Amino acid sequence: MDFGLQGRVAWVTAASKGLGVASAMALAREGCDLAICSRNGEAIGAAAERIRQETGRRVLALAADVTRREDLERFITAAMDEYGRVDVVVSNTGGPPPGGFLDFDDAAWEAAFHSLLMPAIRLTRAAIPSMRERGFGRLIYITSSGVKEPIPNLILSNALRAALTNMMKTLAREVAAFGITANTVAPGRIHTDRVDSLDQGEAARTGRTIEEVRRAQEARIPAGRYGRPAEFGQVVAFLASEQAGYITGSAIHVDGGMTVSL
Repeated sequence: MDFGLQGRVAWVTAASKGLGVASAMALAREGCDLAICSRNGEAIGAAAERIRQETGRRVLALAADVTRREDLERFITAAMDEYGRVDVVVSNTGGPPPGGFLDFDDAAWEAAFHSLLMPAIRLTRAAIPSMRERGFGRLIYITSSGVKEPIPNLILSNALRAALTNMMKTLAREVAAFGITANTVAPGRIHTDRVDSLDQGEAARTGRTIEEVRRAQEARIPAGRYGRPAEFGQVVAFLASEQAGYITGSAIHVDGGMTVSL
């Protein structure tokens, strides 16, 4: 299937590893040129070079902390200077620390707000004019299965990613007439460094081994295993495609059937 992405321009944040780099790689394989960023300059440079080598696409890579407005604005300006437009935005951010309600003060809640919600708002605000001008746009927000079934000990993620999901749902109705879609992609247990860290934390909190934690998690997944980042990236690439133009306002779960709710 030709996704119709040859020569399109995609921005992907937090793209040095995990779901971000998997999404960027999948888009590049379908013909997108990229602007990618992460806080670690060395890591994002290495990711960009790997994408270039494997796909032959242009990749602009910058060190930027998307929780900082000035860093994100610098990334957006550099991307627009390089390509002159944007067709696809994949808003991805690192997960906030695990913990329960009484573990966090105002500063922690504010940091989660600036990490999980404000980058998506700023990226979207910057991208919509270019997308409207061309009558094509794909806004894709990476969230979590916790937006449907809150995950124990992840209250910051559960609360703020649910807010992002509702923003997307409202926005989708506002921009659909301009050929712009807005969707979220909610990963379940995809085997990334973030999930490894959560498993290690759960093991330490409950006195189990990491292997016991993982076996228990896999038992909850009808597919019987953790997902691969590349599988997640391919869903992102499809949502960016011309063929996905009638899918908007949707929360797509990539979780091996783990989420029980509708």
